[in-house]
Order: sequence, then structure tokens, then C-alpha cells
Amino acid sequence: MRESQSLDLPQLGRIDTLAQELALLQDKGKRRIAFLGSRHVPVVTIHLVELIVRSLALEGHSLITSGSQGVNAAVIRATLDVNPSLLTVLLPQSLDRQTPEIRNLLDKVLHLVEKPDNDDLSLPMASSLCNQEIISRCDQLICFAFHDSETLLSSCHSAEDMGKVVSLLFFD
Repeated sequence: MRESQSLDLPQLGRIDTLAQELALLQDKGKRRIAFLGSRHVPVVTIHLVELIVRSLALEGHSLITSGSQGVNAAVIRATLDVNPSLLTVLLPQSLDRQTPEIRNLLDKVLHLVEKPDNDDLSLPMASSLCNQEIISRCDQLICFAFHDSETLLSSCHSAEDMGKVVSLLFFD
């Protein structure tokens, strides 16, 4: 016999997550917030990411991201505009492996971590390792992804397994 479940009541695990998210919103302390996201992002989303990041940086939170076009570049630009000392960028590979457009932006980053040991890995594998390190350094993860963004979705699941607060926003 199947147990019926009310559609009005959230699952217990979701209640715990909601309570955790509400506690973070009420917490006046500074957090380490990681941003991950797709390289291919609608322009409206770029502006939304920049707005969120500027607000968080103005509150004094430390921001962590990776270095690529799209969401990560928006996080970098917005944080640099407010307070460059709040930003840490972890690259999946060495700086030499980054595109010229993003390298110009990365030149302005004070806290830049390169991973030249990963240069022999495929970008998806190096990115996955990089995302894991980013998640290990944060209190909260905000991720912008498509439903088929396997690396990003896997990173979100990993962050949840580590007990991090995860906000996952989908483009599609």
C-alpha cells in the first residue's frame, strides 16, 4: 500500500534546507559565497548576476568563483567594481589556458589561484575538480545552469552532500 502525501506540505529535507537558508539570511556575519555558472548566458542573466554580486560585496561577503566567460566573468566584474579584496578566483587550469578576453579581466584579480597541474586534463574534468575546491571553500553556493549542465549539476549535488546551502537557478 502506498502512503499518501499531502501536496501542501514540503518534504522534511526541504524544510531543513529552508530553515538553513532563512538562518543565513538573518545572519549578519560575513559569508563565503561561491558562484558557479554556465559560460553561455543570456544578457539579462548577466545583469542579474552582477546585481546580486554587487549587493553581496557591498555587505562585505567574500566571493569565490572560477575564471571563464558568462556567469564567472559577471561575478569577477561586479566584485572588482565594489571591492577587489573580497574576490577569490580559482582557475581549473593555468592562466595560459584561459581565453585572451578573460585573461585581461583576471589580470585585475588580487586572489587568483591557478592549477597548472590540471593542464593535461580535459576542461570538463579540470572544471569539475576546480568546482569541488571552490565548494570546499564556501559556506553557500549560488549556481546558474541549464538542466543539461552535467558538471554544474553534479557540483550542486556535491555541495548539498557537504551540507552547504545551495541556490540553483535554471536558465531553461
